[in-house]
Amino acid sequence: MTGETTVREAVRIHGQDAQRHAVGELLERLRSDSGRLVVTGEPGLGRTTLLHWAARSFDAGAVLRLGNGPDGFTAVGRDGGRTTIPRATGTTPERLLAALRAAAGAGAGDAPLLVCADDAHRWDAPARAALGRAAGALPDGGRVGLLLSVAGHRSVDPEFAHLPVVRLDPLTPPQADALLDEVTDGAAAPAVREQLLAEAEGNPALLLALARRLSPAELRGHRPLPRPLADAGTLAGVAGRAALDGPDPRARDLLLTVAAAVRASDVPDVDADVVLTAVRHLRPAAPAPDPEQPPEYLALAEGRLRFLSPLLGRAVHATAASGRRRAAHRALADVLEARGHRLPSLLHRSWSLPGGAPVPALADRLAAEAADAAAAVSHRQRALAYARAAELSSPGPSRAEWYTAAAEQALLAGRPDRARPLLAAARDCGGPAVVRGRAELVRGLTELRDGPVGDAHQSLLLAAALLAADAPGQAATAALAAADAAWSAGDLTACLATLGAGPRPAQEGPPPHTPGRPDPVRDHRLGMRALLEGRLDRAAVPLGHVVDRAGSDDRPEGLLRSAAAALLLGDVDAARRAGARALAAARSIGSDALVPQALEYLAYAELRAGRHAQARAHAEEGLRTALRAGQRNTAAHHHAALALAASIEEEPDVVARHVTAALTTARRHGLVQAATLAEWAAARADLGRGRPFDAADRLGLLVLPGPRRGHFAVWRLAVPCFVEAAVLAGRHDDARALLTDFAGWAAFGADPQAAAQLARCHALLAPPDRADDLYRRALARHDEAGGDFERARTALLYGKWLRRRRRPREARDRLGTALAGFERCGAGVWAEQARGELRALGAASRGAGAGALTRLTPQQLRIARHVAEGATNREVALSLAVSTRTVDYHLRKVFATLGVRSRLELARMVEQAEKTGAQV
Repeated sequence: MTGETTVREAVRIHGQDAQRHAVGELLERLRSDSGRLVVTGEPGLGRTTLLHWAARSFDAGAVLRLGNGPDGFTAVGRDGGRTTIPRATGTTPERLLAALRAAAGAGAGDAPLLVCADDAHRWDAPARAALGRAAGALPDGGRVGLLLSVAGHRSVDPEFAHLPVVRLDPLTPPQADALLDEVTDGAAAPAVREQLLAEAEGNPALLLALARRLSPAELRGHRPLPRPLADAGTLAGVAGRAALDGPDPRARDLLLTVAAAVRASDVPDVDADVVLTAVRHLRPAAPAPDPEQPPEYLALAEGRLRFLSPLLGRAVHATAASGRRRAAHRALADVLEARGHRLPSLLHRSWSLPGGAPVPALADRLAAEAADAAAAVSHRQRALAYARAAELSSPGPSRAEWYTAAAEQALLAGRPDRARPLLAAARDCGGPAVVRGRAELVRGLTELRDGPVGDAHQSLLLAAALLAADAPGQAATAALAAADAAWSAGDLTACLATLGAGPRPAQEGPPPHTPGRPDPVRDHRLGMRALLEGRLDRAAVPLGHVVDRAGSDDRPEGLLRSAAAALLLGDVDAARRAGARALAAARSIGSDALVPQALEYLAYAELRAGRHAQARAHAEEGLRTALRAGQRNTAAHHHAALALAASIEEEPDVVARHVTAALTTARRHGLVQAATLAEWAAARADLGRGRPFDAADRLGLLVLPGPRRGHFAVWRLAVPCFVEAAVLAGRHDDARALLTDFAGWAAFGADPQAAAQLARCHALLAPPDRADDLYRRALARHDEAGGDFERARTALLYGKWLRRRRRPREARDRLGTALAGFERCGAGVWAEQARGELRALGAASRGAGAGALTRLTPQQLRIARHVAEGATNREVALSLAVSTRTVDYHLRKVFATLGVRSRLELARMVEQAEKTGAQV
């Protein structure tokens, strides 16, 4: 790096939440038992950092850092004191463990002891064997823990293969972004940030090394970045020179050829036969490598080779001599061309060329091949081909167009981090209005999924204006996406203005639509605007056309539009069908960018239908795919959906976690819709747990008139919750003030549950002589609309009302129906309310004799029964075919849920439940 340093050390671990949780469980277990754990991961992911974190966090006893030297083991305590343990001591596990106890000091006694052994794969075989034997022989109740780290770019040594393993993951884009902000104090210019994050690919050590390579002027974007950004020295420094210099020449040829082949592949593994044939081209006279015994850094499975560490593969490629690198690409190009793989062969041919002079003919061939829709290649490969074509072309319009096309394909591949630098390159090339419009469309869509939606709105409006003259279809798509951005921001005025200002060609004449040809974008725009203006009669026909297109469309973009239109009309079944087809279509073409959105629509459709378990399954997968694709805004919507799903269950911590995650992104990026849904989820959880005052306060901000009212299309969905909470909190006037507006919403017909909910709200506020009939009317409406959860809520409120009017028989029937409905849809916290009401009536609800045992999951209940019968954790694990760690985890949950502090108390509770005949 040149100039003064601009990067400081990170003070906290970013990401690795599950891994820290696993290590934390080990540390907690040492208070009463022994344990062992192996931490692995590719270079740079933070194995050493995690062990240091564990050593700092462990406060129950002594900590030793164990190493391996020429004279034996070295044990270093917290105070820096060093003890050498002779090799002979490791001949038996008992002697080694006793020596470790002694090294901890006389004052440690038999207190818990944590032993950390970093980079244990580097130890010699006898030392590894001694450590592995000791880890396998830790005594129950001995309170000794062994925490090892081994490299993930090679197979786990057999001495450690029997130990439980936790594998470190690359950082997600938001986590990497947060790390970069921390170490640079947010000084990185946006374009520089995008390139750093793209090059690091989630590796924290590589990200820090790349940032440290830059001068202050380069970091702030005042000077061009060095090329390549991730150079050979930086990659080798993170991957480790020992791994790069060790193999013999034949192995190095194989490693280099695999690394070169992966560069043009859309998956981390490559055809072993292609690679081996290319290696034979490199050294015709040399013996061919044995495909069944690849070098230790490679794995062979089902005829395909891959690096155990992608970072190591990049380092192998970057550190090879340029002549050897070009030769490997040339050999691969020859093999692939002979087998008919045109685009990969052209990519390798381009990388085999010396120098940086333009090669227009090859650039044209690459661009033509990338544009061939019939070619069986991925979006990532098309992006590579377009970008390489731009690099090989002469300055001019073609270069800008190809960089833009590369960005479009990178976005479809779910790599916005790759799309942003390509857009910057396209901008530097200039280009005609239509190309700049396409670039702005990509930029706007990227921001819509992972940036401030106000910025996305403006980018998409600019795209629509630039595209209007030469690409009216794309202009209409950009305008509709701009309306989506305004919708996400909760800006009704901007949304209506955008929908009403549909793009027109520059010349005079009618809009680009004829009655004989369906135009789903135009229909969606017209129907959406009519809906927001309250004209359902004018919205139903065009939106219905969009929904009907799902039956014949096989493109994920069109199917997503159909799902969105169905949700606007309240047709949740049609939304589920279109969303499911969109998901299948996106997966079939490898469009990782559209998978999270399809799962989002599916999750919301299931929530609207009252199928919370299905919504949770879709949202969990959607959250994972959104984070992998760098779509923080989409991830926020999935967090909100997960919070809503969990709000009916007995999981307040889960609700709080997802609400916090959704609101964190929503507040930064202006996502009013996601924020409203998350706040509603938090309030519904309060209401389910019997906290109506808190629920009414939170919901009042969302539904009552004022500047903080929630999203214009969402707040009405929360009105029934607010009315219930407000009545219980004594705020009857606030509740009544909303009924007229909600009655209009129910009459609108876009929410199938609204009519029944309206009758329930009227019943809550009605005098006794009218409430009975209103509750019955609400239940009848629920029977028409379907949905277990909302019907059960009405039955619960009706049962409560009947019990307070001393009509126990009728109350028992309604409360029993409510309990059955809640149990059917997994609404545990609401089911507990119904049980409480039944207990107040003197009725024995299902599971009432078991009390809190009914709140345990099936797995927790099985473990509780075994423990109550006197089984140890290890015996339970053997009986259920799970690990002792799993038993420990669930048993702590059992103790917390039941409020017991010992196995004896748990046994008494289970015994009492069995005596009362409860079905637990």
